[in-house]
Amino acid sequence: QVQLVESGGGSVQAGGSLRLSCAASGYGYTTHRSNCMGWFRQAPGKEREALAVINTGTGETFYADSVKGRFTVSRDNAKSTVYLQMNSLKPEDTAMYFCATHLDSGGLFWFEEYFEYWGQGTQVTVSS
Repeated sequence: QVQLVESGGGSVQAGGSLRLSCAASGYGYTTHRSNCMGWFRQAPGKEREALAVINTGTGETFYADSVKGRFTVSRDNAKSTVYLQMNSLKPEDTAMYFCATHLDSGGLFWFEEYFEYWGQGTQVTVSS
């Protein structure tokens, strides 16, 4: 069983920064050389959207246009942790942020139906 735990959310003023962490655990996650990890968010009344994905083996990344240049996804495989550095935050970034993983991946996935395990989410609130 794989568990994902997000942390680092909070309240920040527009223009500020936050770094989210997603700590993965469980035999299913650590047994694979590479997994695809993704960050998603869901604002009230809106559909969940993909923001950034990373392959933990190759380091390859991909971003949504809405966050490209502001958000950076990275990983620390020794800690089984993936990060989302969020800079220049805007009020429209306010949402619940989730991480998710597709195990044993040689590449990247984007659509949420391909992600097998999800964290519980961490709230990010950006005030103007």
